[in-house]
Amino acid sequence: MKKIFGAKKSQDPPPSIQDATDRIYKRGDTVDEKIKKLDAELARYKEQIKKTRPGPAQEAVKARAMRILKQRKMYEGQRDMLYNQTYNLDQVAFASEGIKDAQQTMTAMKAANKELKGMMKTVRIEDIDSMQDEMMDLMDVSNEIQETLGRSYNVPDDIDEEELMGELDALEADMDFESNSVPSYLQPDKETDLDSELNLPAAPSGHAAIPANRQQEEIDGSCHFPCNHSAT
Repeated sequence: MKKIFGAKKSQDPPPSIQDATDRIYKRGDTVDEKIKKLDAELARYKEQIKKTRPGPAQEAVKARAMRILKQRKMYEGQRDMLYNQTYNLDQVAFASEGIKDAQQTMTAMKAANKELKGMMKTVRIEDIDSMQDEMMDLMDVSNEIQETLGRSYNVPDDIDEEELMGELDALEADMDFESNSVPSYLQPDKETDLDSELNLPAAPSGHAAIPANRQQEEIDGSCHFPCNHSAT
């Protein structure tokens, strides 16, 4: 049957946006190369026009330059058209990528939503509230146990706090009285001036002067026998 009717030819896949964009860029590069060649020819014709005298020869060069300018305008129009096509393809590619990103985002959100629903089935608000109540009860019991273990022994419960405060005030008063009445032998020694207490005279600094009558008495007393003052 295939030999009679022929086998169906496999069709090539349609070109992607990127393939079309690459092809247009290559065409644009070709057009740019042609425009560069025409610019080089125009520069050469300009030099010839400057060097040629007015006349038929100069007019012929100008005609060639005009033909080159027309070709250049045509290629520039083609290049602008190709640039517009690439711009449109870029816009389509951007929109296509945006749709793909949105599809991936939706797929990820659906998977996360399904997983979250499965997790929420295992968690109940009632169980959380019950657990919180149990934790509070356990903490209260723990505090009671700590208070019981920290209680002091042999301390009567019927102690009057006002009486204890009175005893404390009396103890502070006794301490203040003892601090003010310190015995003399416990007080610090003070430096005393012994000379001022005894009122002793000052020691002589040199030989004291002897009175005249005392000197005469000492002379008279030194002679026990009658002295002969005159020469015999």
